[in-house]
Amino acid sequence: MDVRRLKIPKTIAIFSHIKRPLTCVISTASSDQISETLHQTPSKQPNPSSESKQQKVFDFNLRKWVTSVLSNPHVDSLKIKDLLTHLTPQQFDAIFLEIHSSLKPLNALKFFHLASGSYGFSFSVQSYCTLFRLLVASNHDDAARLLLIRLIDGKLPALFDCPQQKHVEVAVSLAELSRLSDFGVAVRTFDLLVHLCCTQFKNVGFDAALDVFRSLASRGLYPSLKTCNFLLSSLVKENELWKSYEVFGVLKDGVKPDVYLFSTEINAFCKGGRVEEAKELFRKMENMGVMPNVVTYNNLIHGLCRNGNLEDAFCLKEEMILNGVKPSIVTYSIIINCLMKLEKYDEADCVLKEMSNKGLVPNEVMYNTIINGHCSAGNIQKALKVRDEMLRKGILPNSVTCNSLIKGFCKVNQASQAEELLEEMLLHGLSVNPGSFNNVILVLCTNSRFFSALRFTKEMILRSLKPNDGLLTTLIGGLCKERKHSEAVELWHMLLMKGLTANTVTSNALIHGLCEAGNIQEAVRMLKAMRDSGVQIDSMTYNTLICAFCKDGNLDGAFVLREEMVKQGSAPDISTYNVLLHGLGEKGKIDEALLLWDECRSKGLVCDIYTYGALINGLCKADKLGKGRDLFHEMLRQGLVPNIIVYNTLIGAYCRNGNVTEALKLRDDMRSRGILPNVVTYSSLIHGMSNIGLMEDAMNLTDGMRTEGVPPDVVCYTALIGGYCKLGQMDKVRSILQEMSSHNIQPNKITYTVIIDGYCQAGKVKVAKEFFAEMVQKGITPDSVTYNVLTKGFLKEGEVEEAFSLLDRISLTGVGLDEVAYTSLVNLLPRRSASANQE
Repeated sequence: MDVRRLKIPKTIAIFSHIKRPLTCVISTASSDQISETLHQTPSKQPNPSSESKQQKVFDFNLRKWVTSVLSNPHVDSLKIKDLLTHLTPQQFDAIFLEIHSSLKPLNALKFFHLASGSYGFSFSVQSYCTLFRLLVASNHDDAARLLLIRLIDGKLPALFDCPQQKHVEVAVSLAELSRLSDFGVAVRTFDLLVHLCCTQFKNVGFDAALDVFRSLASRGLYPSLKTCNFLLSSLVKENELWKSYEVFGVLKDGVKPDVYLFSTEINAFCKGGRVEEAKELFRKMENMGVMPNVVTYNNLIHGLCRNGNLEDAFCLKEEMILNGVKPSIVTYSIIINCLMKLEKYDEADCVLKEMSNKGLVPNEVMYNTIINGHCSAGNIQKALKVRDEMLRKGILPNSVTCNSLIKGFCKVNQASQAEELLEEMLLHGLSVNPGSFNNVILVLCTNSRFFSALRFTKEMILRSLKPNDGLLTTLIGGLCKERKHSEAVELWHMLLMKGLTANTVTSNALIHGLCEAGNIQEAVRMLKAMRDSGVQIDSMTYNTLICAFCKDGNLDGAFVLREEMVKQGSAPDISTYNVLLHGLGEKGKIDEALLLWDECRSKGLVCDIYTYGALINGLCKADKLGKGRDLFHEMLRQGLVPNIIVYNTLIGAYCRNGNVTEALKLRDDMRSRGILPNVVTYSSLIHGMSNIGLMEDAMNLTDGMRTEGVPPDVVCYTALIGGYCKLGQMDKVRSILQEMSSHNIQPNKITYTVIIDGYCQAGKVKVAKEFFAEMVQKGITPDSVTYNVLTKGFLKEGEVEEAFSLLDRISLTGVGLDEVAYTSLVNLLPRRSASANQE
C-alpha cells in the first residue's frame, strides 16, 4: 500500500439511517455481531428517554468495534471497510485517544495505513499525533519519523485547519497531548518534530523549526536541552544568526542553559560581529556558575581575532590557562591565523614555539596557514622553510600547501618554480584550484612565455575550468604578438567547444592581432564565428576590422563593413568615422573625406583631435596645405589641444613645400604647449632644410637633438646626406657616414640609394658602384629606385656595358626600370649591336 496516494473522502454520516433504538447489546459480541446490531431497523417513534440510553449503548458498541479491529493482529480489510462506513474522524479521534495506550503500536499503524491508503479515510491531526506519540513511546522512532514526514509533507489525508501551517498544527496537538501521563514521551515527540523541521524541510529554511519552537515555548513547553542545542547550533551553522538570537533569548528564560548552549550563542554573536555582546554573555555564564570550556574560549578568541582585537584575544588565552582550561591546537591556530593576516610574522613564530613547548604538534592546517601567510606577503623563502619543517615532522604537503606556494612563487615573479610545482601537482593528481592555474598563466605571460601559458590554459579548459577573461585577453594578445595566430584561433575555438566561450573583449583582441598581422580574411572568419556563437559584437570589433581594411587600401570593403555594422544595430561612433576619414585621406580622396566629415557632424557626433588629425593629414597629402592650416585653427577654436601627430603632419607638409620658416613656428608653438618635438619632428625639419640647401642649419638642428635627449635616427642622417649630395659635397657625406657608424646607426636602403645617386650625379660612378656592392653585401635588397639611379649613372658616364650588365641582373630580380632609363637603354641597343659586329 502506498500511503502517498491517499485521497480525502467526504465525511460519512454513520447514524443518519437509524430509526429505532437497539433492543439489546451483548458485551461479548463479535465485530460481525456488532455490525449486524448497528444495521437493525429502529422503531418509527422513539421516545426521548429510550433514545438517550440507545446512544450510550451505541457509543459503547462502536468503541468495542474499533477496539476489536485495532487489536486484531491480522489485518482484515473487509472488516475495516465495514467499520469505516459507520465511523466519523471525530468519533475515531475520541475513541482512539481513549484506548491507544492499550493497543500495539504497529497494529494501529497498519490500520491507519489501510484506512487512509485504501479507503481514503481522513484522520484528524490529533489522531495522527496520538499514533505518533504511541510509536515514540514504544521506541519505534523510524516509523514515527516517517509518519511525521508524510503528515507534514501533505502525503497523508488529514483534517488540517490550515494546510500551509501543518507543522504548527502538529506542534499544538502534541502540546495538548503532553497533558497525558509520561511527560518524558512528550519531550521526545517535541525533539523528533524539531529535528525533522531542521533537517527534512530545508526548502523552507529554518522557518518551520522556529514556528514549532515558538508554538511550544508560548505554552511553556520546550524540547530537551540536547535538542535545544541542536536547534541553536543548526541556526548558527547556516548563518541564521538573528533567528538564533531569538531562540536563545527564549531559552535562557525557559530552561537552564548549559555550557554548550552558551558556547553556541557566543559563537553566534561573534559571527554576527557583536563581539561586545559575546563578551557580556561570557561573563554572565560565569556569574551563573557555568564554567566555560575550551570551545567557549575558542569561540570568543576567534571573535576577538576576527574583530582585530588581538590584545584581548591574548588576554583571554592567558585567562583560560589560569582557569585550568588548556588551550587546544584550535586555540593556537586561531591566533596564528590572525597574526599571519595582520603580517605579524615574528609574533606568529613565538606563538608557534609556545605551542610546541606545551607539547602540541602543529597539524597540516596550521602549517598551511603559516605558509599561506608568508606566500601572500611575498616571503617565499620563509614559506619554503616552514614547508621543510613540515616534511621533517612527517607531514606531507597537500594540495592546499602547493597552491599557496604557487601563489608565493608567482608573487615574486619566479615563473619557472611556479611552473615546475604546478607540473608536479598535475603529475601526482593533486587538486589544483583555478587561482593557481590563473596565477601561473599570468606570471608566464608577464615573462612573455606565452606558449607555456597556453599549455596550462588548455589543461584548465580540459578540466572545464575557464581562465578569467582578463587573462585570456592577455594570453591571446601575447600569442598574436609572438605571431602564433593559429594557436590563438585554436584556443578561441577550444573554449567555444567546451562551453566556455571567450567574451567580446578577448575576441576583439584576437581580431586585432589577426588584423595587425595582415590576416584580414581570418579576422573576417572570426567575426562570423563570433556572430554564430552568440558573442556580442560591439563597435570595437567593427572598428578594428574597418581600420584593417583601410590600411590594406580596401576602402570599399571598409564601407561595406560599416553598413553591416548599422544593420546589426551597432551605430558607428566617432572612432569609426576617424578610421574611415584617415583611410580616405591616405588614398587622396579628400573630397569624399570632407563629405563623410559633414555626415559625422550631422549625426551629432563630437569630433575629437583624431578626427581633425585625419582630415589635416588628408588635406596635406592632397597639397591643400592652406585648408589644412585653416582646419588646424578651427580645431584650436573648438578648445581641442593638438597632439604631436597633428603638429608633425603640418610641419612635414610645410617642409615638403620648402616653407621651413612656418614649420619652425609650429615647432615653437608645440613647445609652448608643453609638447616636446620627437625624432619625426626633427627629421621633417632636417629634410626641409636640406632640400633648400640650409645645411648648416640642418647640422645645428641635428647636434641640438642630442642635447634635448632625442638622438637622431637613420632618417635624420639620410636627410642630411641627401642635402650634401644635392650640393655635391661628397666628402661631407662620408663624414656623416662615419658619425652614423660611431653611434651604431646602420644605413638603410634609402640611405644607400641617396648616396649612390649623389655619386652618380657627381660623375663618380665607380664609387657609386662600390656603395651598391656594399649594400648588397650587407643583405639590403636594392629596389627599382636604386637600380634606376645607378643605371642612369652608368648611361650618363657612357658605361653602356655596365648598364646592360646591370639590366641583366635586374631581369633576374623582377624589378622594373623607370621609363627614362628603359628608353635610354633601348636607344643604345643598335649602337651596341654595331660595335659587336665590328669586333
